[in-house]
Amino acid sequence: MKNSGFTFRKRLSSFKYAFQGLKRLFTHEANIWIHTLAAICVVLAGFYFSLSPSEWLIVILVIGFVFSAEAFNSAIESLSDVVSPEYNEYIKHTKDLAAGAVLLAAITAAIIGILIFAPKIIIFFA
Repeated sequence: MKNSGFTFRKRLSSFKYAFQGLKRLFTHEANIWIHTLAAICVVLAGFYFSLSPSEWLIVILVIGFVFSAEAFNSAIESLSDVVSPEYNEYIKHTKDLAAGAVLLAAITAAIIGILIFAPKIIIFFA
């Protein structure tokens, strides 16, 4: 196996492909916009309620977790459609599992959001 060696130019070009992937995610996947709207609302609420640095850390990690899950789900769906353009029960199971992973990430994010924001909202209305 030939070792092509490490170069900064190659590392930088890999970022180009990653940004192309993000562009595709935001231009071809409708669900990412739901996550984006939710993330914007959470960030605005975070500023409004003056989250602590540790709360911001958790919020940012959870937002990244949900966005990453959606990206992996989209990649799995795209690859599955190429591998098996016709209906295939195994591909359906694969897509369902990937979608379930996004749902788990979103539920986790919602629970964390409730734990962080509920006390602040309760105090606000008290």
